[in-house]
Amino acid sequence: MSATAQHDPAAAEPGLNVGIDMVSIARIRESLAAFPDRFVRRIYSTREAEYAMSSPAHCASRLAARFAAKEAAIKALRLAESAVCWRDIEVERAASGECSLRLHGPVQAKAAADGVYSVSLSMSHEDDCAIAIVIARSQTGSRTARVATDANG
Repeated sequence: MSATAQHDPAAAEPGLNVGIDMVSIARIRESLAAFPDRFVRRIYSTREAEYAMSSPAHCASRLAARFAAKEAAIKALRLAESAVCWRDIEVERAASGECSLRLHGPVQAKAAADGVYSVSLSMSHEDDCAIAIVIARSQTGSRTARVATDANG
């Protein structure tokens, strides 16, 4: 009797979930032009908006990187099927320039309930592209790989 692991694209490595997202800076610039206040208030915390707008030349790229970080966090925390308030996922910037994620409200509660004890973030932007990757570590993992017995066994 042989056992084979079946590939399940929804299954995550126990204790480790990764999310990645890429955003067009031009699309963020277009949203800022079309709905400046509404767009920023809906998506970004006051601190995120203040930091981005502190340098008008870099505003769109800073907001795009943060948008990518929020999307990557939604993937890593397995929140795609949940109603998420964008501002409940906040990118914080230390004086050193290092960025990290702070979770609030229902997002923080779900992460805690899922045993998430660490969330790591890396962001970058160049030309018209912003990208972010988020790694969420949990005590239990959100899913386990399935093992199936060969039907001919």
